[in-house]
Amino acid sequence: MAYFPAFIQLEEKTILLVGGGEIAYEKLEKLLDFTRDIHIIAREISPKMQLLADKQGLFCEYRPYKKGDIQGYDMVIIAVDDLSLQEEIYLESRQSRCLCNAVDSVTYCDFIFPAYIKEDDLTIAISTSGASPAFAKHFKHYLRAKIPEGIGAFLTQMKALREELPKGKERMRLLDDKVQAYMKGWKK
Repeated sequence: MAYFPAFIQLEEKTILLVGGGEIAYEKLEKLLDFTRDIHIIAREISPKMQLLADKQGLFCEYRPYKKGDIQGYDMVIIAVDDLSLQEEIYLESRQSRCLCNAVDSVTYCDFIFPAYIKEDDLTIAISTSGASPAFAKHFKHYLRAKIPEGIGAFLTQMKALREELPKGKERMRLLDDKVQAYMKGWKK
């Protein structure tokens, strides 16, 4: 079954990242595009990940995960190779009503990390529901090349207009016309 595409507001949500290796580092980099409320539990943390965690002021505990660590978190990312630990944390997340992602173990995932492009307010997510992460990665590069320079400034302008103009059909028409005019200027 395919995953439902949703964008989640991470403000005021707490995230637990279990693991300190290369894959944990990659997940941390992605999460930092959207939040800083991330806590890390790992026996060891790679120097690269430690540097990033220190730079962002993240809370790190250097120890193995233990039952109950998930309490109080809204989301947990399990970036360890230990499949029995992945299962244990996933089952615990069911009782805590905490969203769970276990890297490379779709069985233990409530959600997956899509390939994505983030340019200011524009975020484009690409998923193959786990069928081919390699395709999603390459398609992301293809799409990134299609995004016009200055998209961030345009979206800032559109956001200001939405806030200034009264709601209604006239506003919808005006905003739609501005987008169509902007897109006509794109090189194809």
